[in-house]
Amino acid sequence: MNAVELFVGAGGLGMAVSQAGFKPQLVVDWDQWACDTIRENQKAGLEPFVSWPLIQGDVRQVNFSEISGSIDIVTGGPPCQPFSMGGRHRAYLDDRDMFPQAIRAVRELRPRAFVFENVKGLTRASFANYLEYIRLQLRHPEVKAKSKETWHEHLDRLEDYETRGKYRGLQYNVVMRVLNAANYGVPQKRERVLIVGFRADTGVEWHFPDHTHSHDALLWSQWRTEEYWDRHKVSRRSRPNDAKGKARAMRLREQPVESPWLTVRDAIADLPDPELHPLLAAARFSDHRFQPGARSYPGHTGSPLDEPAKTLKAGVHGVPGGENMLRRTDGSVRYFTVRESARLQTFPDEMIFHGSWSETMRQLGNAVPTRLAHVVVQKVRDRLTGTV
Repeated sequence: MNAVELFVGAGGLGMAVSQAGFKPQLVVDWDQWACDTIRENQKAGLEPFVSWPLIQGDVRQVNFSEISGSIDIVTGGPPCQPFSMGGRHRAYLDDRDMFPQAIRAVRELRPRAFVFENVKGLTRASFANYLEYIRLQLRHPEVKAKSKETWHEHLDRLEDYETRGKYRGLQYNVVMRVLNAANYGVPQKRERVLIVGFRADTGVEWHFPDHTHSHDALLWSQWRTEEYWDRHKVSRRSRPNDAKGKARAMRLREQPVESPWLTVRDAIADLPDPELHPLLAAARFSDHRFQPGARSYPGHTGSPLDEPAKTLKAGVHGVPGGENMLRRTDGSVRYFTVRESARLQTFPDEMIFHGSWSETMRQLGNAVPTRLAHVVVQKVRDRLTGTV
């Protein structure tokens, strides 16, 4: 089954597509650093990167007609800065908005399915009309904007077409939902909006995967059975003072059926502390070096060790101050290393990242966790192949 991956970045979604059994026919991104990261891993022979037909360039210049054969899925994360909670919120006025190119790819490639992901900020009330505009364009990709037609005028015409109920040509059934990565086994509370569509003639019925992990299950393992602390060999005096979490755990009538949320400690417990043991950390793991300068201030206090990490962020000009930090149980803070951040994004330890700490953290902060992406893409593939 063939795939096209747009806006691949560091490859979080792209890896999931390959792991689900799709064969990329085109992988594209304009960012040199992200492409260098992929090329470094190709040179190292790391799967699935070695087989990716990578193109570094502007997707607006890509001629999709040059791709031979049918495409089963188009995936990608159109640049999210126009919609990010930490960005400038310009949306359709922002020339970094690449959703028009994602829609063009669907229109020209006619895939059986597509999966696009973006930041939760896309669902803000101020962007509601534009999100509906995106959805209707993906549903009816051949109803193109006319010359000099504003997006509002185009939206009106799409709404007329949608409500008329008589469709011609290419049509997709589209669903979207905000998913919290922590609910799917990612050690990070990271919310992303996923947009999934199936070509109408496939007849596929589909819904987003059910949660596999929960906060209540984590609290149960910490404060009811204490299995979490025993597994990590954390003494009673070293455990955090979480009165609210204890109280919630004690109110639970029975053990949750889901698996516990994974925590920062779960993700990095086997990594030497790069501040306390810098030589050991650097010798045993690549990209695991202490980065000085972390400081805590109101609203930016770091990620507690025994909870899923807060959302890793990229920032417009590198890592924003006070973000992407670990907060130890004694209250001290330090920046996450690149390797720790990759763990929090469920990237493989063998993966190499190209660029400075700040640049690499930007790549990671823009990525979708591979584990979350795989859960969604695998279910899409299963429905396309009729295996479920």
